[in-house]
Amino acid sequence: MSFWKEKKLSEMTTEEWESLCDGCGKCCLHKLEDEDTGDIYFTSVVCDLIDLDACRCTRYTERTKLVPECLDLKQHDFAEFNWLPATCAYRLLTDGEDLPSWHPLVSGDPNSVHEAGVSIRSYAMKKSEVDDLEDHIIEWLE
Repeated sequence: MSFWKEKKLSEMTTEEWESLCDGCGKCCLHKLEDEDTGDIYFTSVVCDLIDLDACRCTRYTERTKLVPECLDLKQHDFAEFNWLPATCAYRLLTDGEDLPSWHPLVSGDPNSVHEAGVSIRSYAMKKSEVDDLEDHIIEWLE
């Protein structure tokens, strides 16, 4: 069953909610906000807790305690998801869109996100390896 077509995000079970994450890792990229305009800029830098091969947090259940600036999406209003990348399932569903063909729930393959080139696997670097986030601002090609 394509539960994401039948239910709103707020109606999903924890298991359904978690399965929406495609494992791209983009939400773990550090972001900078322009204080004058409010514009958000993504960098190619991620938290040191992420496994760059799997693009998943190694300490997921305790991440918000270990990294206070880490957000738990389920604790936020869905209307606030506009800062997420355009490919993010939570943002797509909030905007009334469907999941893309490479999403693991659609393809049945957890590696399809990497094979489609959507994950951060090929370019991300850990924060401990970087001096200045501004040197690593990226632009999405979506």
